[in-house]
Amino acid sequence: MTDTTDADLYLGLMSGTSADGIDAALVRFEGEGRTLRCELVQGRTFEWNAALRAQLVALGQGADTVSLDALGALDGRIALAFAEAALALLQEAGVPRDRVRAIGSHGQTVRHRPQAEPPFTWQLGDGNVIAERSGIPTVADFRRRDVAAGGQGAPLMPAFHAALLGSPTEDRAALNLGGIANFTLLPTKGDVRGFDTGPANALMDAWCERHSGQPYDAGGAFAASGSVDAPLLARLLAEPWFALPPPKSTGREQFHLDWLQARLGDAVVAPADLQATLLELTARTVADALQMTQPDTRRVLVCGGGVRNPVLMARLAAYLPQAVVESTAAHGLDPDYVEAMGFAWLARETLAGRPGNLPAVTGAAGPRILGVVYPA
Repeated sequence: MTDTTDADLYLGLMSGTSADGIDAALVRFEGEGRTLRCELVQGRTFEWNAALRAQLVALGQGADTVSLDALGALDGRIALAFAEAALALLQEAGVPRDRVRAIGSHGQTVRHRPQAEPPFTWQLGDGNVIAERSGIPTVADFRRRDVAAGGQGAPLMPAFHAALLGSPTEDRAALNLGGIANFTLLPTKGDVRGFDTGPANALMDAWCERHSGQPYDAGGAFAASGSVDAPLLARLLAEPWFALPPPKSTGREQFHLDWLQARLGDAVVAPADLQATLLELTARTVADALQMTQPDTRRVLVCGGGVRNPVLMARLAAYLPQAVVESTAAHGLDPDYVEAMGFAWLARETLAGRPGNLPAVTGAAGPRILGVVYPA
């Protein structure tokens, strides 16, 4: 086990758009800004209870909860699951809880409406419960301050990406392929930028689960067994959201199976062909977004679940022949835990009184210290 006696240790908790598990990352940090160094001490993904996950997925796709009582109970159940994940990770790592400065918890997004009036974003998982059950100071509710300042509340990883993955010699982009895809643009000159590009795995996972009972398309095998339906792909690409300029963000409440069905109409498409078309939609919208915003990118560093899909990675490489498309693992960051590590870092920034957002990314009125601190 890594020596953590005098370490600057933080624990990040993340459950993304796909709600495919709670990613927990125990991280040691040194330095800040361009001198930041971080080490993943221990990482693990904890499965959601099946019934709870089904409720989260339904909510994320626009379903209404039964009552305020049900929503309040869900907030508590999510927090308990997060706290249990944190304690289990520390037990595995052999690290006592009093060595951890803070937990940074993203929570579970159930609504993201930055274009509403008034705009809002909502992540469940009560930080009070996490702090109480874990005995560790907890920082949560990171996105809403940025939205209150006129921003999108997302993406929040670009400052973290810039510190760890930027290069003075080549234009790079960090690409997260979670439920939703998002870029951090890392030019050698100029501002760091970031934005969502549209669905990554959310639609593919939902379609795969409906037709195979499996929560995701392992290795892209389902998509590889089909062929792209060009007319359907054209209808999907005609979605006006794709043409919006950054800053922009989205979620499962926009890109879900009802959205897909509305564009499918009466057309009959074999399930495998539809899966192949959804994969092509992800690759195409990601590539188009990069070509429009940073066409001289020479390296695309990929994290998130999509990095495990070789079919998707191959399609991205085909669409971006000018760039090397590779996992963040090639640069010392485990692609499965980059976002959880990022929320550990955000907790660190909050406790240090430093802003966590980049206004050039989110569109906020200025830098803001993010999150709410819940003492142990």
